[in-house]
Amino acid sequence: MFYSKKLNKLGGIKHCFFSRKGGFSTGLYKSLNCGKGSNDNRKKILKNLGIVKKKMKIKGNNLILMHQIHSNKVVEIKKKKFREFIKCDAVITKENNIALAVLTADCVPILLFDYQNNIIGCIHAGWKGALNGIIENTIKKIKKMNSTYKIVACIGPCIGKKSYEVDKGFFNRFILRSKKNRKYFSSKNKFKKLFNLRKFVADKLAQSKVSFDHINYDTFKDENNFFSYRRSVVLNQADYGRCIAIIKKI
Repeated sequence: MFYSKKLNKLGGIKHCFFSRKGGFSTGLYKSLNCGKGSNDNRKKILKNLGIVKKKMKIKGNNLILMHQIHSNKVVEIKKKKFREFIKCDAVITKENNIALAVLTADCVPILLFDYQNNIIGCIHAGWKGALNGIIENTIKKIKKMNSTYKIVACIGPCIGKKSYEVDKGFFNRFILRSKKNRKYFSSKNKFKKLFNLRKFVADKLAQSKVSFDHINYDTFKDENNFFSYRRSVVLNQADYGRCIAIIKKI
């Protein structure tokens, strides 16, 4: 379990970036796999979600899980429209008694709190969502809810730059958007580059005038603590688990 120093200093919320430890799943999914989209045993996934709900003191069905689609879509959760597993990549709410969650296995989990207006949020930022504006869209949606705001965020564990090897086609996608994006890449060899997803995401938050900190772990390298999609591909595994990060108001 990992915590943001910045978010911990603020009252009114509880949060956690969970590791892969402490659950019921076995094999590829050992042990706290919370990904309903994985091929893990469904009963074990539900038991794992029960563990995190108990630790976070979340009652009933008040844990919102997104159906993450690598988009730039943000949804505000309201009581009248309350439902689980919404197709989007960021959720925000000002409602009480609702916890928001993001699932990751290399992509960037971001937890947010507008402590002036008691609005919480979480973002699933893979390269595609980050490039297409999921972070900016989330911050804009929070800002539209009130004329003044004070937003603090934490960037959780994700794939590290030294582990994120990409081809020239990937690189060109970013350069076509802006030549300034070159700074997020370094050359590995003649054909491959390394991409700094964490820095790319951090700069998006900084440009949106959001205060933030990091829980700086490389999910690809740290097999003991985290699931990793890319590691599963390298090892030719059939599937992979997902870690969960949660934020709720108290």
